[in-house]
Amino acid sequence: MISKIQQKDILLVPFPFSNQQGNKFRPVLVFSNTQFNKCSEDVIVMAITSNISKDLFSVFLDSQDIVEGILRDDCCVKVESILKLDKNLIIKKLGTINEEKFEEVVETFDSIVK
Repeated sequence: MISKIQQKDILLVPFPFSNQQGNKFRPVLVFSNTQFNKCSEDVIVMAITSNISKDLFSVFLDSQDIVEGILRDDCCVKVESILKLDKNLIIKKLGTINEEKFEEVVETFDSIVK
């Protein structure tokens, strides 16, 4: 298990299909804050996909948005695809996105809930 999980980290995890009939390994963005990540056995994440979508609730990511690690392909954060996940399921950390891109994710999330 990764010892210190931070908001904005990109992790590799088994992510369930929306119909709950299985899962696949995919990158996710940590959405939960430091206090939650420290105190909880879980982490709140959003799916990341290389299936580039132009919908209102996806946030485009490319290598310029990464401050740590490497992004092999352009991709999207699927802001509407949220999961609370046990930390023991985390396979590894892939990187971290920059603050500007994370703010775009937060604004997109706000547009869904407000």
